[in-house]
Amino acid sequence: VQLQASGGGLVQAGGSLRLSCASSGRTFMTDGVGWFRQAPGKEREFVARIRWISASTSHADSVKGRFTISRDNAKSTVYLQMNSLKPEDTAVYYCAAKRQGDYTRAGDYEYWGQGTQVTVSS
Repeated sequence: VQLQASGGGLVQAGGSLRLSCASSGRTFMTDGVGWFRQAPGKEREFVARIRWISASTSHADSVKGRFTISRDNAKSTVYLQMNSLKPEDTAVYYCAAKRQGDYTRAGDYEYWGQGTQVTVSS
């Protein structure tokens, strides 16, 4: 399974960005895709996840109401729409996939994209 994240950039506080995660390979082996982020000096944290088949979603409390995860199965792509961005959202964002385990735990994900930088200026 290969994942490629894109769509990061520099945006002012209150602005929006949409991240994309294109998957290829044996994605049918995985149960869905999660987004994580890691700010300098901090641990990687869960942001959101979506299941391939049911499209059920979960979002971290810190992003609920501002971020929305979605997927396009035909394109094997998962999106993260980020609105009302805040400076504390600044981080490298990663998409990841797993076969099983706790969707909030980075250690349970086996496949990772390369990350895309999101910088929110105040």
